Amino acid sequence: MKNARSDESWAAAGATAALAELWGQCGLAPQALERAALTGSARGFASSFAVADMVQASVGAAALAATEIGALRRPDLGAQTVGVDAQHAVFESSGFFTLDGQEPDLWSPISGLYACGAALGAPGWVRIHANFDHHRDGALALLGLEPGSRTPRAAVEQALQHWRAEDFEARAAERGLPVAALRSHEQWLAQEQQAEIASQPLVELVRIGDAAPQTWPQLGDGQRPLAGIKLLDLTRILSGPAAARTLAAYGAEVLMINGPHLPNIDAIADLSRGKRSAQLDLRTEPGRAGLQSLVSAAHVFLQAYRPGALEARGFGDQALAQLRPGLVVAELCAYGWQGPWAGRRGFDSLVQTATGINADEGMAEGGGKPRVLPMQALDYGAGFLLAFGIQAALLKQATEGGSWRVRVSLAGAAHWLRSLGRVAPPQWDEARPDIAPYLETLDSGFGRLQAVRHCAQFSRTPVAWDHPSAPPGSQPPRW
Repeated sequence: MKNARSDESWAAAGATAALAELWGQCGLAPQALERAALTGSARGFASSFAVADMVQASVGAAALAATEIGALRRPDLGAQTVGVDAQHAVFESSGFFTLDGQEPDLWSPISGLYACGAALGAPGWVRIHANFDHHRDGALALLGLEPGSRTPRAAVEQALQHWRAEDFEARAAERGLPVAALRSHEQWLAQEQQAEIASQPLVELVRIGDAAPQTWPQLGDGQRPLAGIKLLDLTRILSGPAAARTLAAYGAEVLMINGPHLPNIDAIADLSRGKRSAQLDLRTEPGRAGLQSLVSAAHVFLQAYRPGALEARGFGDQALAQLRPGLVVAELCAYGWQGPWAGRRGFDSLVQTATGINADEGMAEGGGKPRVLPMQALDYGAGFLLAFGIQAALLKQATEGGSWRVRVSLAGAAHWLRSLGRVAPPQWDEARPDIAPYLETLDSGFGRLQAVRHCAQFSRTPVAWDHPSAPPGSQPPRW
């Protein structure tokens, strides 16, 4: 690859090295790494970034941490070994699923990359995320177009010719709309927000209160490592649900809490495998009281609301730690908790655009047009990282005591992906292998679900889902 910049390597270090880096950053015992086997290679997901290494290493870290918890709870058996196949990991991170034999279209017609600014002599690109109707209608209103599904994509393309990319991004941010202007990597490096991201740990573990170490019951024969650990999942968009689904596969008791007024993405059918699903309206006193009751018996509280939103409802990390000493509070956001972009709405696709990933993929392909990653690697990578961080915090709680906060951001995951190095120009049109060997078929509350099995394998206790995916509110809000 020609013209390599000095701030990144074009030789990816590999998944095993990435796993070791993750493990060391969280201060976990290095000898555990001998029990992890990251094997195989991934075909059909062409990228100049080490996306396969990213997701394979992050899910490997999550699975390995689960075996450490299992060893604490069943010391007579010792810790299990872990295996993660690269092809399986990228297929799981592709988010593929079908319902009753049909693959849903998960993207709004308005979502996507648009050329802009031509009429102003300032050509650029912006990405609009419009999968929720209120985001779509907000973007259309900003462009002076009629809200609703009848407005065609061509009308958006035409209107954006009269907008500079960063002007449209800034105006959208003022209105709380998820939009990103395309930047080169150099342009992103010049942003104050990138300096903030680079200064923070990829997986942040912070002790936020005092508490005695919790003692979990000894595991019975055949029980998975996280059996009996209670996790409240207040997330809705890919990363958070993927983290909670991963921990459910390792045995955690996951209760997903939705607001009855909040929209969900169609991928909820896939992402809620292994969880029970309930609703609470946190705008009301009964809803907040119901959540407080659930927190009082929980081990983990996972949320991905915009920074400060839950704190305003009385569920900030300090309040949660006081309510339930020893709790692990896990948080996810797009661009971090400090800096000028803190609080901006963002999704995997937008972070790819803002941080230079789309521009660099296009340059690597040689066509000049921005190119997206072959799967939502930031979403799934961040989700696996969050699952890893939650378990690292549980291990610290069990051995040191305290209440703990875990934080992961999509922009932090993007920064880490770039740090893993770039790979040689791939075969961009390489065919994907057959996905069928990686699929499972299950009944669900949404229909007959066919989706990718979890990619991590333990030597003694197979991963599994204890509950079929179900629509929000299918179960009562209680443990």
